[in-house]
Amino acid sequence: MSRVASNPVALPKGVEATITDSEFSVKGGKGNLNLMLHKSVQISRDGDTLRVSARDESRQADALAGTFRALINNMVRGVSQGFQKKLLLQGVGYRAKVQGSVLNITVGYSHPIDFNVPAGVTAETPTQTEIILSGADKQLIGEVAAKIREFRPPEPYKGKGIRYADENVYRKEAKKK
Repeated sequence: MSRVASNPVALPKGVEATITDSEFSVKGGKGNLNLMLHKSVQISRDGDTLRVSARDESRQADALAGTFRALINNMVRGVSQGFQKKLLLQGVGYRAKVQGSVLNITVGYSHPIDFNVPAGVTAETPTQTEIILSGADKQLIGEVAAKIREFRPPEPYKGKGIRYADENVYRKEAKKK
């Protein structure tokens, strides 16, 4: 059995989990999330803990059990605590502003970019050069952050662009004569 799948997932107070044959859903203070289960994976509940196991002894079922355990853990953590992703804008004149569910980004193009933030993700701009994305779905927050970063990824010579707060950009030396 996968070593990841052998660890149980603890359900904190205020989180309700519903298990059916083909679907797992969890409800908490930050929202509701659903996950379609693979036929090779089964979930059992024992009080306030969830255990994920493979239905058969194949390698694929073992690997899927570990993957689904990680997904379920992220779902439980998301509806109880939530997730955050912070983006930084570096460059002269680079700024961002949130207006409702639209993120207005100015990153050196001839026009500002209006990005519609999907439902389930909230965007904040505490300063003009910071964007904080938060929500319950870790995968959705990562996808939205990657789409925003695509508008102007950090370049290696001056370091200008949109980067994650914990990202280290490898800086190159300029061309020499």
